[in-house]
Amino acid sequence: MNPPRHLKILHVLGQRPDATGSGIYLQAMMREAVASGHENYMIAGIQSNRAAELDAVLPEHSRLVHFDGKDLPFRIPGMTDIMPYPSVRFADLSAAELEMYETVFARVLRETVAAFQPDIIHSHHLWLLSSLVRRLFPAIPVLASCHGTDLRQFQNCPHLRAKVRSGCGRLDAALALSGAQKTDIIKHYGLPPEKVVVSGAGYNDTLFRAGPKPEPRPVQLVYAGKFIQAKGLPWLLKALQAITTPEWHLHLVGGGSGPQKAECLRLAEALGDRVAVHGQVPQARLAAIFRQSHVFVLASFFEGLPLVVLEALASGCRVVATDLPGVREIAPDIPAALLALVRTPRLRNLDQPYPEDLPAFERDMRRALEHQMTTVSQQPQIDGAIITDTLAAFTWRGIFARIEQVYFDLMRAQDHPPRF
Repeated sequence: MNPPRHLKILHVLGQRPDATGSGIYLQAMMREAVASGHENYMIAGIQSNRAAELDAVLPEHSRLVHFDGKDLPFRIPGMTDIMPYPSVRFADLSAAELEMYETVFARVLRETVAAFQPDIIHSHHLWLLSSLVRRLFPAIPVLASCHGTDLRQFQNCPHLRAKVRSGCGRLDAALALSGAQKTDIIKHYGLPPEKVVVSGAGYNDTLFRAGPKPEPRPVQLVYAGKFIQAKGLPWLLKALQAITTPEWHLHLVGGGSGPQKAECLRLAEALGDRVAVHGQVPQARLAAIFRQSHVFVLASFFEGLPLVVLEALASGCRVVATDLPGVREIAPDIPAALLALVRTPRLRNLDQPYPEDLPAFERDMRRALEHQMTTVSQQPQIDGAIITDTLAAFTWRGIFARIEQVYFDLMRAQDHPPRF
């Protein structure tokens, strides 16, 4: 019997590897890669004054590029305009700062590749850093995961599109979260359809699991995401203002910065002691909050494949969610009693709603919340058996198995046989 195949995989992310969905995805890939017998190394960004929370990465197997410090003098450029930590927008970086960004990452990449000698490079976001990786290492198979926010940056930063396409258009493969996202990648980046693989994304089934729910007096609601308008949070909070029965209590989990965070907190404060603001929490704490909650709410105007919906369902929560393409792809397999969809308002620039559509959105959100809360009042526990098969397809083990096959396919195509 042959020993297991072994790859040296370099994972690359331009921002924090622990504070957003792409960081959770990256660490999950590294954790599952180790379980499958592969060797990892990671390059990621970090603030100089705050350590990263890493549960799948050994310090000696990583190289962190420090922003606001010894490597780069400015804040981390975020893949969304408002991040859960101090950041700057790519649209606001000067030409000199962009050149410095690429110069520093190019140096770190070259040093790491020379020392680690990866078989394959798995980059994250179809954006500047993935383009740079492709241009620097034409002889190494390179694939990149799309997380949705890169598509938004592509729309918002037309002056950077040519540079992004110059590398991303020549990737060996791109990983899409959904079929709808695959269509967008082909359209914007010029990749042939056979190079775009719908791999999906997963959840950690060792953390997110169901347990006994508390009595629904009050009904426990939970929101987890950035405190920004694009996540629909202000209108969720306004919808709750009009609901007096059943009795409810909302857990707000997440972070943000600037005026939008302040607006969300002001609206939450107006709801008094019916709202608990938890801030940014580790995954284990989020899982514990989910287990004690009855209804999870996703009010976003734009997402790729919202992992948090899967995490909530696995934790025994009913869900209220906007009818985003990524949500609709899993909706046919989820009973309507567990997943209530709210029509997304018309959007401009991917996640900015037309103001005239917002009253109807707020009304529809209120009705969906009232429906799910009434259902919970009558039946707080859900029958998890009816979604077992659906959730099994979205565990990180299952997702990594698909991506691992892409790794091996690229190695064969590049005539780089994996080690045996």
